[in-house]
Formats: sequence, structure tokens, C-alpha cells
Amino acid sequence: MKNILIIGATGTLGKAATQAILENTNDYLTLFSRSANRINIADSNREKVIAGDVTNQADLDKALKGQDAVFVALSGNLGHFAKSIVEAMDRNNVKRLIFITSMGIYNEIPANVGASGNLRSNPVLQTYRDAADIVEASDLDYTIVRPGWFTSGPINYEITRKGEPFGGHDVSVASIADLVQKLVDDNLYARESIGINTPE
Repeated sequence: MKNILIIGATGTLGKAATQAILENTNDYLTLFSRSANRINIADSNREKVIAGDVTNQADLDKALKGQDAVFVALSGNLGHFAKSIVEAMDRNNVKRLIFITSMGIYNEIPANVGASGNLRSNPVLQTYRDAADIVEASDLDYTIVRPGWFTSGPINYEITRKGEPFGGHDVSVASIADLVQKLVDDNLYARESIGINTPE
């Protein structure tokens, strides 16, 4: 039984991870979002909501108190967000971080999957790469997760490690949530960057 902080709890992955953790563990969840009023609590004994800004250190300090692991699924200026989160986790002595970025940040997508999705062809990914670089340079027990394009399919996925070609174009939200649930409860893939995709 762990205390898990979900940053970006109102997003697609935040909601899916919340559901997977509630259904498959006895963990307690702190749901952190700028628009916390949009969060519907399913289990008031295991979930609490904190409204806050990920760039506000006081908000993060409040949310990180007593946490065992942090799951981050945000969009926007990810490099800036990653720096703020890593600093706050260090300050609050919370070590386990699962951070969502994107496939293609290491130019690891092969031609048969769609090399135009790589950073060298898609500068939109630069902030995702910046975030990954910041997390990898930290002393945290991080796992960076690089998903393919989100789909609504069932749980069915494969993992690739950093340095290996990315395995496929798509991955279901349910698959990412299943992986996140396993990662927050275990130190699987600690200090690694992993890709997740549906097997071709």
C-alpha cells in the first residue's frame, strides 16, 4: 500500500491511471490539477484532490508530503515542468517518478513505423526531449515512458528500451495505464527510458 501523487489528474492518462490503480491496488491517490473541480472522486477513502500549479513550489511541496511515488502526465512546456517537479521531489525526499514523454525524442522511430515522427523531423518534440534530459540527469528512481499514438483498444503492449528501435505506431490508453500501475508499485525499469506500443 503506497501513497501515489498523480500530476495531470484531469488528462486522459491521468484519469486512466487513476482508475487502473484504484482497481488493481490498495494504494492511496493524491490527484493534482489546476482544474481540480473537474475531478470526480470514485473512492473518498483512497482519493484526495489538490488544486495547484506545477510551477508553484509551495503547491508541489503540499502535494508531495508523504508520497511514495509520482506519476506525471502533462502537456505544454514539459522541460520547465520537469525541472520544477524534480527540484520539488529532491526537496521533499520523494524518489520514485514515472514521467510521460513521447516516442521519437531520441530519433528512435524506424522508417517502417514512421520516421517523420522523430525529433529531427518534428521540432514539437523538443520540449519532450528537454524533459527527458532533465529527468535522466536527476538522482531520482525515474522511469520515462515514451508512448506511441493513443488509441482506445484493449491492454496489449510491448516495451522497448532506450537505444532500441521503437516497435509500433500506436498504443492503447488502457495499456499505458496498466504499465503505470505496475511502475508505481514496483521499481521496474528504474532509471530507464522505455517505449510502449501495440505489437505489430
